[in-house]
Parts: sequence; C-alpha cells; structure tokens
Amino acid sequence: MERKAYFYIDDVIWVFRDLTRERPKSMFDNHFMKVLKEAHDKYGLKVMLNVFYRTDYFYGNDEFTLADMTDAYKSEWEEASDWIKIAFHAKQEFPDYPHINMDYEDMKELYADYKNAVLRFAGEKTLSKTFNPHWTSISKDGCRALCDLGVRMCNASYGDRKEYNGDPASLPYGHAARLLNNRKPETMLFSRGTADKAIDSSLCGYNHLPKEIEEKTKFNLEIVKDEELDLYYKRYFNGLCLNLCSSEDLDAEMAKYIGKEYIGAATHEQYSYPDYYNYHPDQPEKIMRMCKTLTENGYTFFFVEELLPEK
Repeated sequence: MERKAYFYIDDVIWVFRDLTRERPKSMFDNHFMKVLKEAHDKYGLKVMLNVFYRTDYFYGNDEFTLADMTDAYKSEWEEASDWIKIAFHAKQEFPDYPHINMDYEDMKELYADYKNAVLRFAGEKTLSKTFNPHWTSISKDGCRALCDLGVRMCNASYGDRKEYNGDPASLPYGHAARLLNNRKPETMLFSRGTADKAIDSSLCGYNHLPKEIEEKTKFNLEIVKDEELDLYYKRYFNGLCLNLCSSEDLDAEMAKYIGKEYIGAATHEQYSYPDYYNYHPDQPEKIMRMCKTLTENGYTFFFVEELLPEK
C-alpha cells in the first residue's frame, strides 16, 4: 500500500515580515524557513504554508501585509515550488471563523488580494490550488468565489450537523456571535472530536460532509467532489498537530496513525517565535522527528492537490 503524508503550517505571516525587514542573503537563512529546508533535504518534506494576508492588531499596532512582502526571493520560491507552496488561510488571525458567513464579493476580493501578492513575490508555480479556511468553515458563496478564482480543493469538516439552541454558553470564545452575524442557511454546529475540548462544539458551513463520508475518506487518498461547484473536498488534518503535542508524547501520538494510507499533520507558525506567549522552543525538533519517523515507516510527503484529476 502506498503511504502518503501531508504537512501544512497554518497562520503564516511573520516569516514574510521578517524576510522583508531583515533581508537575509537566502530566505532559508531565516530560522523558520531553515528547518523546513533541512527537513526537505534530509527527509523529502513537502510543506504547505497557509498564510494570513496581514498581521493582526492583537499583537500590537505594527501592520504588515503581503503587499509589503519583498520580491527579492522570488527565484528561490520558484526553485523550491516542487516542495513548498503557499495557500490562502484568512485576512488575519482574528476573528475566529472569518469565512463562515462570507459573501461572494467579499471572498473574491480577499482572495484576489492574496493571490496577486503571491504571484508578485513567489510566482505562479508556488501558488496552491487548495484552500484551508481559518477555523475550517466557509460559506457556499465563499466557495463559489474561490472556484471562480482557480481554487479546486478545500478542507472540510465532518460529522453530524445540529441546530444552534440559542444559548451562547453552548459555544466557546464568543463564537455564537460569529454564527449569527450575517448568518447563511448552511451555518450550523457540529462536534470536532478534538483533543482540545474547549473548542469541541464548533461551527460548520457549506464545506461540511456527513459522518459516513468521513469514515470512507478519513485515512485514505479519496477525495469528495461537489458536482454543483466543481470543487473537491478532503479532510486535510488526520494525524497530529505538533503544537498540541509535547516532545515527550510525540512518538506515542505518531504511533496512533502509523500504518494508515494517509496522514495529515500540521502545526502553526506562532509557536516557532520566541516572542509568542506560548513559544515552543522544540518546534524544529518536533518537525524533524515527525519527518524522520514518517519516512522510516514508508511515507512519502506530497501535496493534497496531487490527488486532483486533470482538467
């Protein structure tokens, strides 16, 4: 059986800021990029960077956007496009569920701004055909806009849908407000089944598939086609999130998934930065150990868009 591993990093923006302001000789001299290059050279890592368009004011009034990103490393991005790609994630980190009730024109404008910036500083070969919405969920109007701009695959949530009971306390972090603001007919609730119980009760949008589909596609290379929108869905994450896993527990966590046809693993950019309140100094070590374990167990890294049929 062919074994494939997909690794992605969410919430990426600070590395672009640092490359622009610090201007290292190579973008792989940057501490965040360096470990990815080492993992690629040693273990064949392929990695998807799911990016924010701009920094968030939550961390201070120091705005940086992809429009500010230097194009000094464009040739390096293009040369590395066989193992590192860039995809849209959201405009910024907050609020949660930014696309849950997104209108068509708003999504089209957001994605176009991101796409134009990436084409300028990294080139078309680096641009992914996939989308991993921040907090997963997106409206039908949002999906339609993405299709019109060239996106062919979207992450999906799975499980039994349920109606909101009207009690804000049934949702965490003020998510009830995100549910209700400009609410679309497809916006409902589901249970994530996540280790992070604080967010188990979650919002789902149009890109949500029933539990029986999850069982058929979770740990294999099957994808699901939306015949109406000509969009494909895959649950990208089926494995471990490195920033939720300690170094001591990493091997035991990975052992839960070894042997599956498909493993989708992830982490978040913030945990690689010393000035982040929840900095994980062992993030590079965990990335390297993950890559080593997967390759030793017969896994090959790939991009989920490689599963798409040719048009």
